[in-house]
Amino acid sequence: MAKNKIDRHRWGLIYCPRLGSLSPRKRWREIREYLKEKHVEYDCIQSEDYSSLERQAKMLADNGYETIVVVGGDGALQDVINGIMASENYSKVSLGIIPNGIANDYASYWRLSVKDYKAAVDCIITHRVRKVDVGCCSFAGENGEQKRFFLNVLNIGLTARVVEIANQKRFLFAKLGSIVRGLFQLLFFRQSYKMRFKLNNQLVDKNFMMLCVGNSRGYGMTPSAVPYNGWLDVSAIKMSKFFGMIEGLIMVYRRKIMNYELMEPFRTTEINIEDVGEAHVGIDGRMFYPSFPMKVTIIPEAINLIIPTKIMQTGKKRGAV
Repeated sequence: MAKNKIDRHRWGLIYCPRLGSLSPRKRWREIREYLKEKHVEYDCIQSEDYSSLERQAKMLADNGYETIVVVGGDGALQDVINGIMASENYSKVSLGIIPNGIANDYASYWRLSVKDYKAAVDCIITHRVRKVDVGCCSFAGENGEQKRFFLNVLNIGLTARVVEIANQKRFLFAKLGSIVRGLFQLLFFRQSYKMRFKLNNQLVDKNFMMLCVGNSRGYGMTPSAVPYNGWLDVSAIKMSKFFGMIEGLIMVYRRKIMNYELMEPFRTTEINIEDVGEAHVGIDGRMFYPSFPMKVTIIPEAINLIIPTKIMQTGKKRGAV
């Protein structure tokens, strides 16, 4: 895989099997057949497990692949973006997405559906590129400063706990059952966490049930976030009573959480999170174990993303919420 032998139009494709799918081989065979039908030239790497995705993406970027395609969900996309950002060639890479996960929130923002892999492939072939923002978490590690990048959302509190419960299961029905269990916990075992963070020259030191920092809509928790406006949207949600929690879940489903009376919204380019108590932390469908304090920033137009030719989205002007 020598760099000078790579055709710049050849895709580097990373296939992440859809955990829990009843027929992952059938779906992958259909995708391969459609790629062949469209005369797409590509080199494919199948992920061994989650831990291999980041390494594989960096290897492809380091070896000169200018189009890297991930067949996977939000978690796989998060791993791949970290591998690309770790390469010196990251600015030359165009990232394509064929949704294939249990959660595909970032792909669905761009109107890419897990049900229509052909449309996703056609989108990548057309190769309409838009520069998009990337969120960056910086914190102290054993070997100095560490960074973790994300495209969608950083979740702290009960929403991250739901992710942790769901990720403990491998099969589809078990995962769905775990999500239901997590929602049950949200309703009946709500917990408040002492959180302290600074943003926009403001110190916030309060008890919150969850804190969400979104570069995109973040599973409905940061519905006004736009991944190309140079801002992070922050939603801090206080503890609520039982029926208030049901109201909040309905608002999330309807993408109207901004109207929730217990939600404090912010818009910023940087948030310094000093403490979150014992709250769980998740990042784009993965559990995350950073040290605190942690600085979260936005890197404007950091990645070239291949998007559909028609997007039913509108940009947001810069400004505080």
